[in-house]
Amino acid sequence: MANTDTNNSSWTGMIPVDDTALAVTDTRGAGRPVVYLNGAYASQRHWRHVIGELGTGWRHITYDERARGRSKQSADYSFEACLRDVDAVLAARGVDRPLLVGWSYGAFVAAHWADRNPDRVSGVVVVDAAPVGLTGEDGRERIRHLFHRMRFFLPLARPLGLAARMTADQHADVNIELNEISAASAPVFGRLTCPVQFVLATGGNLGASGEEMEGARAAIDPVLAQNPNARISAKVASNHSHILRKDFRAVAEAIRETEALRGQEVLAS
Repeated sequence: MANTDTNNSSWTGMIPVDDTALAVTDTRGAGRPVVYLNGAYASQRHWRHVIGELGTGWRHITYDERARGRSKQSADYSFEACLRDVDAVLAARGVDRPLLVGWSYGAFVAAHWADRNPDRVSGVVVVDAAPVGLTGEDGRERIRHLFHRMRFFLPLARPLGLAARMTADQHADVNIELNEISAASAPVFGRLTCPVQFVLATGGNLGASGEEMEGARAAIDPVLAQNPNARISAKVASNHSHILRKDFRAVAEAIRETEALRGQEVLAS
């Protein structure tokens, strides 16, 4: 496992899991560990503005999922594999009760992991994700058609952290599975027992109009009505793709709020 130790503080290295290895960065700060979970084809670089805004009073842990960023390729790109990767990173870095911050795909990883491990998580911040998705044969065909049209663009997008080292069909498979999981995730969000903060964009996204995205975000309303631990921290002006770059301050504030809520729970107990 190669690693870099800079000024006896941050750690960067590869963590083995299953048939692959994940590129991980751990600032090793003294504060609450925050684990950042990326969008479906994104890399850990997308979190740099949020981390910079929060500063050194936190322990920031980022990593690239399989075939994203600097991580190795795998035979398994399933959602379950992503959940196993969370466990592998936490175990390798000795992290206990992290605050999970997930954007898009990563938000569902965060919610499902927290649902399965309620005693091991301190809070969840959901960045522009809602429990709704394209399902059925029409939805699958729409997704496959989109990635077929994008197939020549994907290699160009990889250096920007916008695509994985996967084929167009593998990209589509990841997205199809995500939509099915997302559409069935309202009960998961609804029963989370830790503080849950939503930060929502208001614009459209690749493959979906602003109106479609706003309709999707409305699926959060029943979750808020059901779960007293869940609330909307902010609605911001940017769209889904740009939220971590243009509205990073709102994401950082949601992280602070989540930690404050956890502190209030501890005092009340």
